[in-house]
Amino acid sequence: MSVMEKTAAARQAEWKPKIIAFCCNWCSYGGADLAGTNRLSYPANVKIIRVPCSCRVNPMFILRAFQKGADGVIVCGCHPGDCHYSTGNYHARRRMTMLFSMLSFLGVESARTRVEWVSAAEGARFKAVMDSFVEDITRLGPNERLEDLRCKEN
Repeated sequence: MSVMEKTAAARQAEWKPKIIAFCCNWCSYGGADLAGTNRLSYPANVKIIRVPCSCRVNPMFILRAFQKGADGVIVCGCHPGDCHYSTGNYHARRRMTMLFSMLSFLGVESARTRVEWVSAAEGARFKAVMDSFVEDITRLGPNERLEDLRCKEN
């Protein structure tokens, strides 16, 4: 094994994925809070962005997260039928379906994005969802498909 291969292997071993989680203010963010209150730890490399509703997540936010170096993006919202804005999560589901097909066309692995419904009373489910998502992204490795080289640190 050459020196370069050893360096690449060491870099891969210490690599941790960057995960962005867009969480609905009313349910999923409450689920994250409940997980913390119950001392259920989910990976620290999950960065939560609080949004009023899952339907407020513009597909450009997800593309921009990938461009800025995110390895995975998850959108969490209220369960269908329980949205505080009536039909917000239905709009989000349709919008994300279109975005996911576009990402697939661009060659981005479908496992790098996910939509999950987590209520405020499901702290353990929030933890399980984040753990499984981070595990999936770790298995995929770094995302280099949509990463903008101008935004990369040297």
